[in-house]
Amino acid sequence: MQHDSWMQRSFMATFELYRRSTIGMCLTETLDEMVSSGILGPELAIQVLVQFDKSMAEALDTQVKTKVSIKGHLHTYRFCDNVWTFILQDALFKYDECQENVGRVKIVACDSKLLSQ
Repeated sequence: MQHDSWMQRSFMATFELYRRSTIGMCLTETLDEMVSSGILGPELAIQVLVQFDKSMAEALDTQVKTKVSIKGHLHTYRFCDNVWTFILQDALFKYDECQENVGRVKIVACDSKLLSQ
């Protein structure tokens, strides 16, 4: 994925965590191609990404009701700029009646109250 200057001019009005998800990366690549080919202006592309960030946070807050428990071996943890990062090895995710084993998982957690400041 190419990181043009239009993406670098974006300021952090919301958490940009979901941009690294599969759908977020596909959206970013598509916007990058549209800006590069002149179909879309950089300012509109930034507005789309900011709206994506807000919509993802709102959807997860209001529509996801499933509780998940996670157990694993803590490999690394970090707290920087009000963001926690945890890397777990041999993690076990339990939800509803299901469980999944994951060899290595990175969890990034931010305080959603910081969005309203």
